[in-house]
Amino acid sequence: MLNKKELEKYNRQLILPEVGNEGQLKIKSLKVLVVGAGGLGCPVLQYLVAAGVGKIGIADGDIINMSNLQRQILYSEQEIGMKKASVAYDKLQRMNPDTVFEVYDVFLTRDNAGEIVKGYDVIVGATDNFESRYLIDQLSQSYNIPFVHGSVEGFQGQYTVFNYRGGVSYSDVFPEKKEEAEGEVIGVVGAMPGIIGSFMAMEVIKVACNPENVAFDGLYLYHALENKLSKLGYGV
Repeated sequence: MLNKKELEKYNRQLILPEVGNEGQLKIKSLKVLVVGAGGLGCPVLQYLVAAGVGKIGIADGDIINMSNLQRQILYSEQEIGMKKASVAYDKLQRMNPDTVFEVYDVFLTRDNAGEIVKGYDVIVGATDNFESRYLIDQLSQSYNIPFVHGSVEGFQGQYTVFNYRGGVSYSDVFPEKKEEAEGEVIGVVGAMPGIIGSFMAMEVIKVACNPENVAFDGLYLYHALENKLSKLGYGV
């Protein structure tokens, strides 16, 4: 049951027939692990916390640096050198003190992943490298939980939901692991992670209260310079 504060706070969602009280209670009961608290992770976390997700895990072993600030909107110059996951938690719990947080100031690895992922309903892959995406995909399959994926580069980005209702996996769509040059830096416009991260947060919300409309039937591609959103279907 929603209390008086929740009825007021989430009023703009509650009046939507697609959400309502029942949907908001499902959002409240949702447990989401967000892997990566960088460009994509920041908007995902902010919108999930604001929406009233009941429990959120934040997993990231990275520290804040100056070049992050152009797109990682939870952080400031005063926090350079500090752990992203801890700083994110400090700000997010003030946004919504009713959300329960678990903070993992570590990178997800094969050694620690099992203990971290266990107990979550959805895993969000907000990382920027192929190795972690393949690991998240394996965990998603092993624990039978949806994997909300997103990535950005330049003026474009993509998002989808893997391992959902018998749908395809990340490794089905990207079967060959791409070699990444050590120290390679990929350019991105600051607003792009905000756009794709918002799409990702929306997919998490849909998993909770609009499961029939989840974007698991294709890879959704957004091209900012072409003002175009398209879908690359999986044919399933």
